[in-house]
Amino acid sequence: MSGQQLRVGLLAYGAIGDEHNKAIGGCDGLVVAAVCDTNPARIEAALSIAPNAKTFSDADEMLASGEIDLVIVSTPPNSHYAWAKKALDQGIHVVLEKPMALTTTECDDVMALAKSKNLLLVVYQNRRYDRDFLTIKAAIDRGDIGEIFHYESFVGGYSRPCDFWHSDASVSGGAIFDWGSHFIDQILALIPSRVESVSGINHKRVWDHITNADHAEVKINFADGVQASFINSDLSAARKPKFYILGTGGALVGDWDTTGDGAVADLPAIITLHKKDGTSQVLPLEPVEPFLFHKSIAAYLHTGADMPVQAKQSRDVVAIMQVAEESALQRGTFIAPVLLRK
Repeated sequence: MSGQQLRVGLLAYGAIGDEHNKAIGGCDGLVVAAVCDTNPARIEAALSIAPNAKTFSDADEMLASGEIDLVIVSTPPNSHYAWAKKALDQGIHVVLEKPMALTTTECDDVMALAKSKNLLLVVYQNRRYDRDFLTIKAAIDRGDIGEIFHYESFVGGYSRPCDFWHSDASVSGGAIFDWGSHFIDQILALIPSRVESVSGINHKRVWDHITNADHAEVKINFADGVQASFINSDLSAARKPKFYILGTGGALVGDWDTTGDGAVADLPAIITLHKKDGTSQVLPLEPVEPFLFHKSIAAYLHTGADMPVQAKQSRDVVAIMQVAEESALQRGTFIAPVLLRK
């Protein structure tokens, strides 16, 4: 597709719609050609950024219009598989929001379809580009804490969860799937060794207006003895650090920034390097070039450059979350997931 503008369609324009819209506008080789939503106010919001986009209220109509080369699917998770399959069947490249799907069977099916048609299928793992995560990765790559052997990540607080689809387990996949799509992806991006077993625990104790668990925990054992965990909780009156990472030569702690504007979960954590001599220092956050994920799509489709995020990685995240949910039904029994990575 060298020399052409890749025409992008936005399927559903929810909370993350502006982020995709602005990113595409900031990338050479990409243009928002169409947007689809049933809510006129969301269409209006999209047109305020991409005024030349054609508008649709029917997703099937947009996919069949011939107006787009790539679609970004921002519908709820339980529909990702169906929309990805429809788009791929019509020769359209696909970017999915997290999670890729709710089962590995669905993931494997659309991955095989994309491969058979020589089309791009990828998941928007945007938290790979968070400044706090990149700061942790840079410190680990420099050897600041030696060899990692213990990794914890946490998100939550004590508050009434929203009533939207995020809190409906049949739509979202559950509390493990909701934030786990981000945090477990980060774990796998930092710890390269083979996953040996996974366990999950779900607590349902307070919030009866929703079907997601109130408190969910995933534990991952790696073949080399490294252990990682992720907690998503709406019952944490005292927050744990966002990151707590131990190495053979030091530690990294990511404390929540409660002083900034906006939701705490969306602000970069304050990363402190703790050295083995007892001293510590707050690390400056790594800079990040805007729109790197979307630029990688343009580079891949125009020049064949490697994609830093790959479908098989997001598929393995789903595999771990699916096994964790199965484990939770067995009170935390460790189960070996079937992963593509070795």
